[in-house]
Amino acid sequence: MGRASVLLTVFGLLLALTVSLPNKDDWDIYSFHINSTVTSRYATTVITSRVANRMNEPKEIEFHVQIPKNAFISRFRMMMDGQVYDGVVKTKEQAQEQYTRAVSRGESAGIVRSVGRTMEEFKTSVTVAAHKKVTFELTYEELLKRTHGKYELQIYARPMKPVEDFKADVHIHEKAGISFVDVKGGLSTKALANAITKTHADKQAWVHFYPTVDQQKNCDSCGEEGMNGDLVIAYDVNRDNGFGDIKTSDGYFIHHFAPSSLPRIPKNVVFVIDRSGSMRGRKITQTRTALLRILNDLAEDDFFGLISFDREIIHFKRELVQATALNLEGARGFVRNIEDRGSTDINAAVLEGAHILNEHPREGSASILILLTDGDPTSGVTNFDTIQSNVKQAIAGKFPLYCLGFGFDVKFEFLEKMSLQNNGVARRIYEDSDADLQLKGFYDEVATPLLTDITMIYVGGTNLTKTNFSQYYNGSEIVVAGEIIDNNVEIFTPQVVAISSKQKVTFSNTNGSVDSSVSDGLLQRVWAYLTVKQLLEKELLLSGPEKEKVNKEALELSLTYGFVTPLTSMVVTKPEGESSETHHKPKEREEPLPQSYHRSPMRSYDQRRRFIKSFSGRSASLRPRTGTPFEWKPFVYDGFPTRRYSYPPLDDGFPTRRYSYPPLAPVSHRFLMKTVNDTYPLCFDIVGAVIVKLLHHPGTELYINGVLDSIKNGGFKEIVIHVGADFHIKVEPERISLQQGQNITHYTRAENVTAGRFTVNRIKKQTEVTDGDMRLVILVHEKHGRKFLWPVLRKLPSAGDTEGLLALNHVQYEEVHQDAHTKVKTAKGETDAQRSTAVDLRIRRPVEVGCCLIPADFVLPRPLTDFLVAHV
Repeated sequence: MGRASVLLTVFGLLLALTVSLPNKDDWDIYSFHINSTVTSRYATTVITSRVANRMNEPKEIEFHVQIPKNAFISRFRMMMDGQVYDGVVKTKEQAQEQYTRAVSRGESAGIVRSVGRTMEEFKTSVTVAAHKKVTFELTYEELLKRTHGKYELQIYARPMKPVEDFKADVHIHEKAGISFVDVKGGLSTKALANAITKTHADKQAWVHFYPTVDQQKNCDSCGEEGMNGDLVIAYDVNRDNGFGDIKTSDGYFIHHFAPSSLPRIPKNVVFVIDRSGSMRGRKITQTRTALLRILNDLAEDDFFGLISFDREIIHFKRELVQATALNLEGARGFVRNIEDRGSTDINAAVLEGAHILNEHPREGSASILILLTDGDPTSGVTNFDTIQSNVKQAIAGKFPLYCLGFGFDVKFEFLEKMSLQNNGVARRIYEDSDADLQLKGFYDEVATPLLTDITMIYVGGTNLTKTNFSQYYNGSEIVVAGEIIDNNVEIFTPQVVAISSKQKVTFSNTNGSVDSSVSDGLLQRVWAYLTVKQLLEKELLLSGPEKEKVNKEALELSLTYGFVTPLTSMVVTKPEGESSETHHKPKEREEPLPQSYHRSPMRSYDQRRRFIKSFSGRSASLRPRTGTPFEWKPFVYDGFPTRRYSYPPLDDGFPTRRYSYPPLAPVSHRFLMKTVNDTYPLCFDIVGAVIVKLLHHPGTELYINGVLDSIKNGGFKEIVIHVGADFHIKVEPERISLQQGQNITHYTRAENVTAGRFTVNRIKKQTEVTDGDMRLVILVHEKHGRKFLWPVLRKLPSAGDTEGLLALNHVQYEEVHQDAHTKVKTAKGETDAQRSTAVDLRIRRPVEVGCCLIPADFVLPRPLTDFLVAHV
């Protein structure tokens, strides 16, 4: 049970020399954008940073950010000198070989590491030539968890200096409707409050944070070095339907279940508190403070028990007692007298807590067992497996066990496994000034049970995520995803059966309808994300062949969807001559490595060799520096680029290997630019099967996006037109689909359709869409037997405030010849160019024309990434 927040943390961009940091005047973070799109509680966040080397010599520029622990990195790329360097997700073992080799040669090697309660650190670097620029782009994904009745997105910004073009954009789209949106945090104070704009419609919300350079110096934790604080966006959705909301798309579904209008169930809660010697000082003081607050929140129909333990067990009472004023006053006295002493007998203490709950069952109540400890078992039964077996047998599935591990001395994997075996979760409590609030915050999450013994049933569904839950608490949410057999929504019947107070209740989709308006592919990624998360938990509980099977399934999903999980790593490729880096995802159960291990300034081979040897405590077997590096070479198979790489035999006996992964799409699509006075055309390339912002007109809620195909110059495989949240037109080569609300109509023949303010005229090889004075023609072309689309804007909306590739102005430029090189000079300055060709797809019968090829970021009014979107 994790914290209900997405942490979008920008820990800053650092520019590092080999020995010392350069002057701030030597480098320029001229743009830093964070774009987060949340659809159906699934957040996709893209952090884009653009940095320029202002020096007259090459410099190493470092990209350094923090991301949420619950998130999976799904994409990383660097763009420099017109080249794109993509990160590749591989198995952890394959990537570890490369990581070990890099370290043994004295080279830098990256790793994602835990840096606090909720964050992980991603860091990489690249050498940038004098007066050149580099763009870093990191994408990560996370399913938001609901706690305390809300979802939270947290943006933490510390760019190390004011940034001229700093933007954070959050767009939330919830079909169920958004009940409230709130913005708070340290970055919402003083002058920075004026940089925040918030818009809340029925089903959508936007938060924009565009601080000026002066504003970035003026908040509670800001200064001359710029921002250092957080921005928190909290929201929740409408919950009129007790069944929750269920969405389907392309054979997948996701069900969010969070009924709120239910009577609370009285609870029986037993706290088992470690008071061993290691709890001395602030730990035991904060534990007492948290328990006193918790006792104040118990309702009179709740029953409770208190146990403190070291090598002995001390009871408040040997049975559950009602939370009357008299009993609560006695319990406060017991808590105030808890003192640290002795060793740690976890086995006896947890078994005694389970015994108290088992001996005092109450019909119509919900029982909970909570353990707080900061160390390993050191007396009584000390074998982890034996303790886990004893506890599982004692609880016998009748109530959940929640284990709170205080600090990093505790064996968190032991607690995590024991909790998962008993329908609970483990949570680390961090040693900090607010540890008492962390304890109280966790208790609040489970303080109000509403349902027990919940079973989620999906007739017509398969490959389901977890469907049985011990308890459901007020302010939380149960999420289930899966596939629909044969994509047959007609026979798909969801239902929820549970116990509410003293009676069995059934929740069903009474209106018989489901929402199918979610963007293509999104629900499949939600299903994959949730499945991988749950498989990793399940894998912890298994052994032998069963463990290997679950491990393999989680690994295959991680590779298929490009997730960096504890089973995979991302290899960050770099320009020739620079070593690649390998980034792993740590597990919460792993203690963070020492800071020096990740940021060691040591550069020599001997220094690193001695350091690794001393760190590991044993002899370090390291490869000679002369070892052959990897040679990663993508190749094309049957016309499609493939993630297949090989490296040559190495001098240390490693064999040549070839790894195959799902198709990748580093293909390019060439676009022609309109020029002033019809001069020689300019052209630029967009790399990858990305989603392009074609035309956005917020004033009329008109949004047109296109999905580029996965073959070179294959145009668009679909173009989607949105008006608000309820009206959508999807154009594909073989058909168009019109959606109004939840009604979808498909057209496969020539038709003329009027829908709302739109007229859609479809003939054999083109579709014409008009919206007021806007006229868009979408042509159908064919290449090697494969059909694709190309949009042509015949008339721009007369109202202003339009943006997108179709709304670009004509470009004025001149050619500049220097020696044997050709350069193009525009309002942005000069850049290298080359004579090339492009197929003009803007006409019915495409022809090849000459053009002057230049980088996209140079010809466009804003960086190319501003013309890309996360979802269609």
